[in-house]
Amino acid sequence: MTDRFSRRPRLTLATPVQIAVLALLTSAAHAQTTEAPAPAPQAETSSTAASASSTADAKEGKALPQVVVTATKRTTSLQKTPVAVTAISASTIEDAHVKSMLDVFNLVPSMQGTGQGDHGIVSITLRGIGNDSAKTEYADPEVALFVDGVFAPRPEGAATMLFDLDGIEVLRGPQGTLWGRNSTVGTINMKTAKPVLKDNSGYVEAGVGSYNRLGMKGAVNVPLGDTAAMRVAFMHEQHDGYVDYQKPTQYTLAQQQAAYAAGNGGSLTGFQPINYNLFVTGGPKYNAQDQTAARLSFLWQPIKQFRWDLSVEQFADRGTPAMSLMQTPRAGEKLWSALIDTAPTLKRDSTSIRSRMEYDMGGMALAYVAGYTSFKGSGTYDQDFGVNMPTSFTTGAVHQEDNTVWTRYRSQSHELTLQSSQKQAIDWVLGLYYAAEDNGIRFDIPIMNGTQQGTVNWQGSFIQPKETVDSKAAFGQATWNLTDAFHLTGGLRYTHDDRKNIGGRGWFWSGNPAAPQIPLNPTIDPSDPANGYSAGNINDAHYKGSKTTWLARATYDLSKDAMAYASVSTGYKSGGTGDGGLPYGPETLTNYEVGYKTSLLDGRMTLNVSAYHMKFKDFQFSAPVIVNGNRQFAYSNAEGAKVSGLEVETAWMITNDDKLQLSASYTKTKLGALVASSNDYQLPTCFDTTLGGNCLNVTGNELPHAPKFALQLMYEHVFPLSNGDQIAPRISYHYQTANWLSVFNLGDGDRQKAYSTADISVRYTSQKNWYVDAFVRNVSDEKIKTSAGSSGSFANPIWTAQYAAPRTFGLNAGYNF
Repeated sequence: MTDRFSRRPRLTLATPVQIAVLALLTSAAHAQTTEAPAPAPQAETSSTAASASSTADAKEGKALPQVVVTATKRTTSLQKTPVAVTAISASTIEDAHVKSMLDVFNLVPSMQGTGQGDHGIVSITLRGIGNDSAKTEYADPEVALFVDGVFAPRPEGAATMLFDLDGIEVLRGPQGTLWGRNSTVGTINMKTAKPVLKDNSGYVEAGVGSYNRLGMKGAVNVPLGDTAAMRVAFMHEQHDGYVDYQKPTQYTLAQQQAAYAAGNGGSLTGFQPINYNLFVTGGPKYNAQDQTAARLSFLWQPIKQFRWDLSVEQFADRGTPAMSLMQTPRAGEKLWSALIDTAPTLKRDSTSIRSRMEYDMGGMALAYVAGYTSFKGSGTYDQDFGVNMPTSFTTGAVHQEDNTVWTRYRSQSHELTLQSSQKQAIDWVLGLYYAAEDNGIRFDIPIMNGTQQGTVNWQGSFIQPKETVDSKAAFGQATWNLTDAFHLTGGLRYTHDDRKNIGGRGWFWSGNPAAPQIPLNPTIDPSDPANGYSAGNINDAHYKGSKTTWLARATYDLSKDAMAYASVSTGYKSGGTGDGGLPYGPETLTNYEVGYKTSLLDGRMTLNVSAYHMKFKDFQFSAPVIVNGNRQFAYSNAEGAKVSGLEVETAWMITNDDKLQLSASYTKTKLGALVASSNDYQLPTCFDTTLGGNCLNVTGNELPHAPKFALQLMYEHVFPLSNGDQIAPRISYHYQTANWLSVFNLGDGDRQKAYSTADISVRYTSQKNWYVDAFVRNVSDEKIKTSAGSSGSFANPIWTAQYAAPRTFGLNAGYNF
């Protein structure tokens, strides 16, 4: 079986990669012969603060680097920011080998995540709240994702590569006042590295590793006169898939005939032998990576008061989706293997343009942030997971594919803010916001009895040619500095959402015996009655909704090194419509939070603590379901949900050469009244005959991906060498208690048991600007389930699961110039 798509990325904007390589080589040579001029004075960022502080450490050996964040839409010290925020610096990203959002989760308290197979996306859970079904053009995530302040509305945004970043800020709790749409339980803002005036510098790195891993990344900063600069960055990562192919059991012709006759009333009419060549035994494997990204950034600063940052970024993915594996492997097979009859493909391309203009007017600052993203994708996925072995071409198993024939979206956003720029009796910010999306998809699900050769079990094509979102908002926030120590903050945001589904149809198999009995594929037009399909769902719908969210907070500076705060804030996620045009309501919550931040031991230690209680109303639940024999995506609103928790983050510079970081969280969740259904699980027959089908009352259950306790510990020691070089070993340890993988709370198959895992690395850094870094991730090769499902029957389920990556190792070498 051959791939439907080329395995190599084809970037429509290939020039950034070419420019990056050429610029790296040119600038490296230039740096050898020309002394770079002193950089222009700039506002201190997290990276520049860390660099300056590191220099001080070498002399004094005392304080931790000062970290600054933009969580409140202005630059403030992390320790003086009255928000539960985790700031992940560029050095931490490098040390932890962060390449994607999946690598970030263990760095943030109360944060969990998983890759989703058939759509190839990453879902995020924060403080026990997430949306595993936020993988279609319908669903919205619970955690808002931003890049340089530009909102990434679709879940595909979380699946891109993280490269050449100044840092990542994770804001926990509702951020509806300043950050807006879908920041129900938190916001993630990734800050890319910006060009620097009058500076020639850069880096290049290459690496190898297990599963034939190959990686390369680099960046170069090039001055363009005295008032402009350019930065080019790129990254490529690839590795083979983790999932080996199993060979099917090849039954004799007599055995196949007996099985066929038993399921066909004793008749052999129409019998044909299984074509075992339809099973995939070679080629690219599931869970492979093959991703390339490039970014071209410009800075123009003609006067001190005005700055314009502009970037163009291209991303291409030719990896493969993540496969769900049998939790109890078939006899004689290993966990990381599957019986596959649909070859994996994944093709995703996106182009993003981001712009930020800011002008200091003296006492006030005006900023305009705009962004545009275009995304296209397709993929094929083996949704039957190979859990059963076919006994004949129509018996013993089912063949199911989940195929994204095409998907695309275009989004744009604009934000205009005006704020006070010098500390006053009242610090304020006012803003206007507009965002728009245009989404479309064709998603096919062919299900055949036995094998691809078998008879049709069910099949359908979900074609949404145009689904739009229009969101407008106005917001304001002010802090009254009543004394030097006591501050009161209030904020309001009004949001109006307008969502339309135009021409959406669900085309379902009509059982026409004259139609071709073959699996649905991209060459078949389901709107043609001759092909055997009829319009089962008419999805045309229009939803309008609005909401005012607010924040009230009190902050008190206990000393120059300690502060405490208490806040009440609200969050909001828009309602909408699902398959069949069925409406669902908005989700709202109120969050009560107290926090404490302090610096200790003359700045060698920081301690940040937050406690919260979130109360949801009309909590949104979505899942694929069966209605009247046909499959569709349905939404419902639970009565509510309650989440309470405690989070602790601390960093300690024990000695000049020893650093310890710790984060921990306690989370308690409870779901409100809800009767739920899902095709991903085998559930009992619905207790309420008016509902029909299969369902379960999940009222009072714990929410998924919410371990009661989680701990992350990192320790690093630097060994100075006599020649001025350094060796720095590092260990990162993670522990968490058991957690459910769905709202159904169905037992061991639906639960990840308590586990601990560790990553280790060692870096050799030379004074001659080169380094070598060796690492092992998931040292003990733990089998960590991140999501689950079941097939078979409720009484005798066959459990499958998505798993975090197995043990991997690698070696990187780089050069800074």
